[in-house]
Amino acid sequence: MTHSKQDSVRIYPMGGVGEIGSNMTVIEVNHDIYIIDAGLMHPHEDMLGVDTVIPDVSYLAENRERIQAILLTHGHQANIGALPYLLKELKVPVYGTKLTLALVRESLKDSGESVRKDLLVMIDPDKNLKIGHCIFSFFRTYHSVPDAIGIAVQTTQGMIVHTGDYKFDFTPVGGVRTDVSKIAEIGDKGVLCLLSDSKHAEIPGKAPSDSMIGDQFSHMLYSATGRVIMTIHATNLHRIQQFVNACMQHHRKVTIDGRLLERIISIAVNEGFLDVPRNFFLSWEKALKCPKEELAVITSGPDGDPLTPLTGIANHLHKKLKLLENDLIIYAASLTPSNEKTVTNAIDQLMSEGAQVVFGKSVHVSGHGSAEDIKLMLQLTRPKYLIPIDGEFKMMKAHQTIAESMGLSPHQVFLLDKGDVVEFVKGEAKQSEAVPAGQLLVDGLGVGDVGNIVLRDRRMLSQDGTVIVVVTLGRRTKRILAGPEIITRGFVYVRESEDLLEEANHIVSEVLSKALTQHVSEWSSLKSGIRDALSRYFFDKTKRRPMILPIIMEY
Repeated sequence: MTHSKQDSVRIYPMGGVGEIGSNMTVIEVNHDIYIIDAGLMHPHEDMLGVDTVIPDVSYLAENRERIQAILLTHGHQANIGALPYLLKELKVPVYGTKLTLALVRESLKDSGESVRKDLLVMIDPDKNLKIGHCIFSFFRTYHSVPDAIGIAVQTTQGMIVHTGDYKFDFTPVGGVRTDVSKIAEIGDKGVLCLLSDSKHAEIPGKAPSDSMIGDQFSHMLYSATGRVIMTIHATNLHRIQQFVNACMQHHRKVTIDGRLLERIISIAVNEGFLDVPRNFFLSWEKALKCPKEELAVITSGPDGDPLTPLTGIANHLHKKLKLLENDLIIYAASLTPSNEKTVTNAIDQLMSEGAQVVFGKSVHVSGHGSAEDIKLMLQLTRPKYLIPIDGEFKMMKAHQTIAESMGLSPHQVFLLDKGDVVEFVKGEAKQSEAVPAGQLLVDGLGVGDVGNIVLRDRRMLSQDGTVIVVVTLGRRTKRILAGPEIITRGFVYVRESEDLLEEANHIVSEVLSKALTQHVSEWSSLKSGIRDALSRYFFDKTKRRPMILPIIMEY
């Protein structure tokens, strides 16, 4: 009797664990590497000046000859946004559904990155695909952006299943449900490991159905006496469809504000994922002539976010939308810990100026499954092992608690950090040596050139300001010819701090005189001495640590 050789399987996240966004998970089967999702993350408040955060893929670049494909679960930027950067390093096929690939093309076009057409391969969720030496199958999922899928890869040890983002909505907008029967069929084949969305694992119960929002829109439009302005994520096409349906019901004309939003809506209409009559949307010029009680506006920011237009209108900075009497503003998005304060402040400002503002559960429900959805996914797949992904650590921990309530033991659930590797041998899992992983910060055209030291400097500048010390030395005499002159920005108010700066000037002169007497003429040593002396003095007197920049010139 002979035994077929078992596949070697390794799984490790490169992003999307311990954080929201930057979703990227790697599955290795024997020699082949498969990447699932390649997303970006919006920077935290302390990442000053940073535009975007993406996974560090240097390890994958070193192993590029082994990479067979990048497979995408859906078209959110948290799942496709790193592709323009990744494809500069890795010229590999990208697999996605029809709408997902259309959004990828738009994202690549925006970045100026070109990719061969044959490298973008469309997935039919009803058909299996052989990629490299592995067979992949897919199942449709319901999420806030249409045409989303989960992914399953067959191995001799069992199925590896990646859910993507999902919820079980049995009365969905658009009619496409998460495919329960297909997931159960995959579960019947034997799931070795489930990689599953954790974002709403802390929320009890079942995720509400999107269908409830349509009636809410209808009630609001019926009673609105002025303009109706909805701020929204540009990819939330289900919500846009519901709003458009309500506008048609109440004979409201609709215009779009936001270039990215316009392009995404155009793509969705052309690809059949948004059902609107031909020439339905008004141009902005025609909208200006429309009576305000007949007009509705859908708006989104330059990055497709709902917050930028909301704060722009509240702070009177929006280029097109100025607050008018009887305006009804709908914030159709989630309030998250990172944006709650900003959203609340903007809503307060709008309400104080007489606008009606609606937000929260009456106009938005999440596309992520809550605790009961997660239980149903676990019941359908019945995995031997679980790796919670796509969420902060506390969300992943809540996912683990749910799994344990369903019968999985703690050693069957792996809570991983970026680069942590789970290896499967003969159907048993263990953690093995981690691979290099981390974050790359994108600032303008620079990718990865902003690190902790640069961020520290930016934080210092933002918190305590800067002090510039300018002095001119004689090239031959090694004496002070001019200065020191001290210039401050964001540190102290000069007119009220003359004594402080005069003493600082005296300290710099002493440091330089002493150093030159001892024949220390290296600029680096002179600058270091100035920085150290002034830093101690300013902290003693002000308890602040400004960035100190000595500038030494020779004449």
